Amino acid sequence: MSSKPAIIISSLDLQRIEALLERMPPTQAAQYQALRGELDRADVLEPADIPADVVTMNSVVTFKDDDSGDELTISLVYPSGAGVPGTVSILAPVGSALLGLKVGQPIEWPTPDGRRRQLRVLEIEYQPEASGDLHR
Repeated sequence: MSSKPAIIISSLDLQRIEALLERMPPTQAAQYQALRGELDRADVLEPADIPADVVTMNSVVTFKDDDSGDELTISLVYPSGAGVPGTVSILAPVGSALLGLKVGQPIEWPTPDGRRRQLRVLEIEYQPEASGDLHR
């Protein structure tokens, strides 16, 4: 497996995701060790300092599955906003994988059937921080 790319997370996103994980029963929270690992290794910046080419919460991002060649555009949301077409929860493996990546960066992520796929961020159509919406 390749080494994981460096990732950047806003302090606000980090606080909200950690609060979400802390409210879960321990057995449920244990399912999200990969997400915790991502949070632990991230560079944390203030929302106003986040580069415009980084995937943050509520970003609209297009990524490519390098194995299949499929491209998908999604909005990365908290669980309360998931379930709507075009959204992916931060708690989904692909959501956890995308958070903090820069445009052009690849990352491997596990699929539900246990295989690993490689995703690459192609474009960020909307990022709250770049749009001046720092407290969404």
